[in-house]
Amino acid sequence: MSNFDAKTMLGEIVLITGADRGIGKETAKGLARMGATVVMACLDLTKANPVGEAIKRKTRNEQIEVMQVDMASLSSIREFVARFCEKYDKLDVLINNAGLLWGGRAETEDGFNRVMATNYFGPFLLTNLLLPTLKQAGEARIINTSSLAHLWGRVNLGDSNSPKIWGFTGPYASSKLALILFTQELSERLKGTNITANAVHPGIVATNIYHIGPVDSWYQKLLIKMTGLVMISPQEGAQTGIYLASSDNVKGVTGKYFYKLHPVFTSLKCRDMKLQKGLWQLSEELTGLSSAAHFCQP
Repeated sequence: MSNFDAKTMLGEIVLITGADRGIGKETAKGLARMGATVVMACLDLTKANPVGEAIKRKTRNEQIEVMQVDMASLSSIREFVARFCEKYDKLDVLINNAGLLWGGRAETEDGFNRVMATNYFGPFLLTNLLLPTLKQAGEARIINTSSLAHLWGRVNLGDSNSPKIWGFTGPYASSKLALILFTQELSERLKGTNITANAVHPGIVATNIYHIGPVDSWYQKLLIKMTGLVMISPQEGAQTGIYLASSDNVKGVTGKYFYKLHPVFTSLKCRDMKLQKGLWQLSEELTGLSSAAHFCQP
């Protein structure tokens, strides 16, 4: 159960990517307990469907739907949005939770680094395409799962697909930095609407994200061992996301980065307005999203 006062979510539609495991699963469970209709957007339906059924049983909420999407594929995201909008005429909460830590040098069908595609470019496109549906809600919220790792990230606008990275976390740290920059710019662009956008650091959570993809270097193995000493449970890690999705305390709050239910400071790189706006423009170009399409149906 959540450790804060939260409003009922009856009648509200929540979309969570990567909701079949870890933080996403616990977030789905927590919001389902509040009565929300939860759409679990997952990569592998054979794994996700049993999780959805288990959440129904545990929460006694039948309004749980599992839908397939590959967040590393722009075409899959466009197809998903079309299917979602056919069934739902509004969206109250979008939680961009799906994430990949290791991906080697594998590229996606769109030519992106797989980690950058899953963690940043996919959420960028998904969010923009869903804006019309979010606007149909009385009050909508967008929550992007970032990380403390953004401190070590670096976004090179000259080569943002494969940025030159300082530190050992590679594209993961850059994707989390990009998510915060995206959240801030999005909140600026949504001023005057009924939509807020915030980012969250869930903490160092004991999920299998540390074991997805090739773990073949000494620093990856060292990172897994070190983080294992301070990890919190997925249920604990989900609390701030659930809070941002459900609490009246954050009504109207936007453009912030939250940790343990409170807004906290970001790195200085997150305050670079030129970088923030440049990344948005580059992301539009790389995802095929024209500025005219922001508030249009996909």
